Amino acid sequence: MINIVIIEDEKPAARSLERKLDKLGYCSMINLSSVEEAVEWFGLNDEPDLIFLDIQLSDGLSFEIFEQVKVNSSIIFTTAYDEYALRAFKLNSIDYLLKPIQEDELKNAVEKFQNNRSAIFGFNQQFDLFKQFMANTNTVEYKERFAVKVGAQIKIILRTEIVCFYSENKATYIQTTEGRSYIVDYTLEELEKMVDPVDFFRVNRKFIVSIKAIKDIYTYSNSRLKLNLINLESEDLIVSREKVNEFKKWIEK
Repeated sequence: MINIVIIEDEKPAARSLERKLDKLGYCSMINLSSVEEAVEWFGLNDEPDLIFLDIQLSDGLSFEIFEQVKVNSSIIFTTAYDEYALRAFKLNSIDYLLKPIQEDELKNAVEKFQNNRSAIFGFNQQFDLFKQFMANTNTVEYKERFAVKVGAQIKIILRTEIVCFYSENKATYIQTTEGRSYIVDYTLEELEKMVDPVDFFRVNRKFIVSIKAIKDIYTYSNSRLKLNLINLESEDLIVSREKVNEFKKWIEK
């Protein structure tokens, strides 16, 4: 019997991990979704044997949890970012799993924990080294807002208000949830590097779309997919065939 806690702020990802663990014969005690919630729970409950830990939560990096509470559980990191996964690996965590998590990789990670359980160091024994490693490593910061010109005024558009970016007639535009579009002084290639890949995906040469703005997905000719977005329907909103598999993985993260 392994006592397991999942710390994951994306509910679909947490439910997916829970189902896969259940299929392997394991059951999680609880799903926690934020630094604040986790700190409160660990302060009131016995620590589990194993934690599945998403590195980036809605209210901060999950490592902040262990600055506030003492936990000696073993850790399996879950992340959508290779850079974070490599950090976890270098710090001798039990394992790391890249999202979307594959069942065979999950099975191997849990078995690795069970086989090495007596020799495993808890998180706090790694924590000083971990903080030092984090301090010496630059993290990627993605843009949270864009400033655009509207006549003589400057308007601020938040990341959460963006439906997509698109190119047309040699210009690049932001389309908003209000159904309006504004010219931005970046190319789509530049924007790809500026926005969080968890939230945005380059579906073809003309569009970068927001996961939160996708309303409908349809199968389309030549093994492609067609999208309808909030306040935007376009014949050009097609996921190119070479990106379909990557797109499917992205929407399941």
